[in-house]
Amino acid sequence: MSGRVAALRGATVSLRDDPFLRPSAACLEHHDDALIVIEDGTITVFGDYAATKDRLPAGVEPQRFENALITPGFIDAHVHYPQTQMIGAFGADLLGWLERYTFPTELMFADRAHAETVAALFLRALFAAGTTTAAVYGTVHAHSVDAIFAEAERFGARMIAGKVMMDRHAPEALLDTAERGYAESRALIARWHGRGRLGYAVTPRFAPSCTEAQLDAAGALLAENPGVHLQTHLAESEAEVAWVRELFPARADYLDVYARHGLAGPRSLFGHAIHLDESAFARCHACDAALVHCPSSNLFLGSGLFRLFEAVDPRRPVRVGLGSDVGAGTSLSPFRSMGDACKVSALGGRRLDAAQAFHLATLGGARALGLDDRIGRIAVGYEADLCVLDLAATPLLGFRTSWCDSVEELLFALMTLADDRMVRATYVAGARVFDRDG
Repeated sequence: MSGRVAALRGATVSLRDDPFLRPSAACLEHHDDALIVIEDGTITVFGDYAATKDRLPAGVEPQRFENALITPGFIDAHVHYPQTQMIGAFGADLLGWLERYTFPTELMFADRAHAETVAALFLRALFAAGTTTAAVYGTVHAHSVDAIFAEAERFGARMIAGKVMMDRHAPEALLDTAERGYAESRALIARWHGRGRLGYAVTPRFAPSCTEAQLDAAGALLAENPGVHLQTHLAESEAEVAWVRELFPARADYLDVYARHGLAGPRSLFGHAIHLDESAFARCHACDAALVHCPSSNLFLGSGLFRLFEAVDPRRPVRVGLGSDVGAGTSLSPFRSMGDACKVSALGGRRLDAAQAFHLATLGGARALGLDDRIGRIAVGYEADLCVLDLAATPLLGFRTSWCDSVEELLFALMTLADDRMVRATYVAGARVFDRDG
């Protein structure tokens, strides 16, 4: 073997299939004592330690984690890194919250140094939360995207990001034009997309902030650059949906606004998507667009309850990932998002089990991003993005997990009790990028 080689040993859990479409127990892969061998950032050996220990490369001693659980690195499919500094800000509703907090905060990103400072803090906070891949919104300023990509490149992280395109209904200093939004986004794609593990997302903020010309420009960018993503917001609040109806009276509904401009397809990520009817879900399935469930944010702003089980209906399933949405979301922790997703589903009359919740935050998130062939699970050939969870991070957590008699019960306890303190270590492409105790 050549190149950088490392090995981890401990209990592991991963998803091998979709528990919304198959029995949950059949989708979980759990080992009480596993070996993971990593060469040049890729998993080359994985399985029960007793059965794989003879494949450990000579001279390599595995890092052993006791009373811990090794999982795939978590995936945050919708997050605004510039809003890190305003997390937890009071807001009466979505549109008022944007005016009062979000736009003033994003104005500060005209300063390149400020963008670089927040990008560095944000990425380290993601790693500390166990998140290794995210779909990230910048601001209208092109250098805000340079800042987050440069920071991600330093760590070799797989990240998707894009410059916000917005040419109306915001402070003048935060507006671009259709022409400038196109030109700056095109230059960012040329500079960053496909560089290492980085990917670009064309990012019109949401339909009300974009003229028809701006949406056309976004559609042109997608058509001209196969492989880039599209990320935006869809039907987050009832007031927003009503506003879209006023602004685009010729369109059938909010989703149709995007579809008419070539923005609804297999690389599209629509954040929130709370107020959709069956017709919209069916069209998302037909065009293979993905939705991103942001439960903490939706609860915090009172935006509504995402109908997860309707979205993933096996008769016409829609790909769904999980997003923290920070700053309307109240934490970057995937455990907080999973726990809140459970509450939202319960309020909607369905119970979300642990395998389903972890799927949304790992393999399901990877599928939403179209990256499930390389991240989102622990498997040979996959990139070694991993999270090590300390099952006794707090006295209460240690006591509770000691009474769990199945991996399903353990996962459910973690998603309801855990927080950032439980993340013992985070690995990106096999390199440790966060060590709680180091």
